[in-house]
Amino acid sequence: MTEEVCTRLPGLGEPAPDFAADSTQGPLKLSDFKGKWVVLFSHPADFTPVCTTEFMAFAAIYDELKALNVQLLGLSVDSVSAHLAWIRAIKEKMGVTIPFPIIADLTMAVAKKYGMIQPGQSSTAAVRAVFFIDDKGILRAMIYYPLSNGRYMPEILRLIKALQTTDAHKCSTPANWQPGDKVVVAPPKTTAEMEKRMTEGYECKDWYLCYKKI
Repeated sequence: MTEEVCTRLPGLGEPAPDFAADSTQGPLKLSDFKGKWVVLFSHPADFTPVCTTEFMAFAAIYDELKALNVQLLGLSVDSVSAHLAWIRAIKEKMGVTIPFPIIADLTMAVAKKYGMIQPGQSSTAAVRAVFFIDDKGILRAMIYYPLSNGRYMPEILRLIKALQTTDAHKCSTPANWQPGDKVVVAPPKTTAEMEKRMTEGYECKDWYLCYKKI
């Protein structure tokens, strides 16, 4: 029963599970970052090929995420010493500096809170999970990838921008939305709202599907 509770996926719209952990930039807690958005991502292991390419890719979008008020946090079940040796090797061999903290989770305490351990993939390594936590500490989105496939950084940036746009403009974003595209307005809830909607200046494809520029 305890194991089932530990591995339950946190729910969207719920407070993201808080934690305290050691990292390559010292001890930290998730609650330290209230007021910022957080992208928390897990990787299977240090000194592995796909993870190395991902860390260089995350480093490449770090400044853009920072400009969006996003704190990037990495995590695996490796030790701080292993993390430090790995990021030093990335800098020396690849010429890339890793600017964000990497959490050491040797006991898997954080990984289990977030359902990062997927027995169908591995019982000893975290899968490639990404959690999007807003500035109020609420879990807004999550994406899971298998051990074999690296993540697509433009989608991580796009989703952060979509979530922030949704909050700022009280709207939704349609399929394939990119910053600058039209957004979707909420459908009407009554007959009167339905009739009014068609005259409010939106680009309406039907009474329930209307777009607007922001």
